Amino acid sequence: MPGCEWLIEAHGCDAASLADPCTLRALFAALIAALDLHPVADAAWHQFPGSGGITGLCLLAESHLACHTFPEFGSLCLNVFCCRERPDWDFEEYLRQCFAATRVVIRKLERPYQ
Repeated sequence: MPGCEWLIEAHGCDAASLADPCTLRALFAALIAALDLHPVADAAWHQFPGSGGITGLCLLAESHLACHTFPEFGSLCLNVFCCRERPDWDFEEYLRQCFAATRVVIRKLERPYQ
């Protein structure tokens, strides 16, 4: 069974939500629950001074979940890599509702192992 990887870019986001650790933790929690993912440890977070951008990484039994925010540009980059297929999730709707994204680009890659 192949794995899958989503590369998501959200633009036109609200800068305050991109600099809010609680909003990003909620995003990770929603993805973990909806995609039945299994963290092997707590997510690691780093907030940059000045711009307030945040980088987050969660190591999963299935692979990883990562995000990078750029409040100064109104953008969020999200990467979800799973070693086995998962159902599609409505990334666009979530990012529009929680981050006020005006444009969301989603690329899904199949990751064959043979």
